[in-house]
Amino acid sequence: MKKLLATVFIAAAAGTACADGLESLENFVKTAKSGRAEFTQVVTSPPKEGQAARSKTSSGSFEFQRPSKFKFIYKKPFVQTIVADGQTLWLFDADLNQVTARKQSAVLGSTPAALIASAPDLKALQADFTLQAAPDKDGLQWVTATPKAKDGQLQSVQVGFKGAGNATELAALEILDSFGQRSVMTFAKVEANPALAADAFQFKPPAGADVVRQ
Repeated sequence: MKKLLATVFIAAAAGTACADGLESLENFVKTAKSGRAEFTQVVTSPPKEGQAARSKTSSGSFEFQRPSKFKFIYKKPFVQTIVADGQTLWLFDADLNQVTARKQSAVLGSTPAALIASAPDLKALQADFTLQAAPDKDGLQWVTATPKAKDGQLQSVQVGFKGAGNATELAALEILDSFGQRSVMTFAKVEANPALAADAFQFKPPAGADVVRQ
């Protein structure tokens, strides 16, 4: 479950079309060249026969810089770090003292991270996703993204925004994978285009950590 909470992000029901969701996504990708926020993530597994669905909650912080850098730091209930430095995607599990390194270009195409952090523009997203505006709900404008690749573990992603134009702000992600598992990520204290440290997306495996390259 520990690994699942982190990798479900890296690893939605469509409704009546509404232009607001697509416009919000386009505005966000166009105007938010970097960002910072806090997040809460709730992962719910489908119920087993005779049992209720089970949920796990985690929280942490998030930063990104287009077109290819982002960082998720999970702080509770356990410490994990996901860093994309433009070339390599790093996943560090503090409890296991293990680092997994993957070639970034091979794993980020049809992922939620591409939607909100790494894609340079809407055209790049449309190469990997079918994008469809969804009805407003919870006071947010939504867009549904369905991966064009059919062999992945992701069914669909819904992205929720608030505000409009240059003030469009990322508010939520709802991720559904091919196993019926749902991950809902909500964002708070969102900052658009903050000044980020020059080394914000550099990652160096901790001394003594086991490094696995895939």
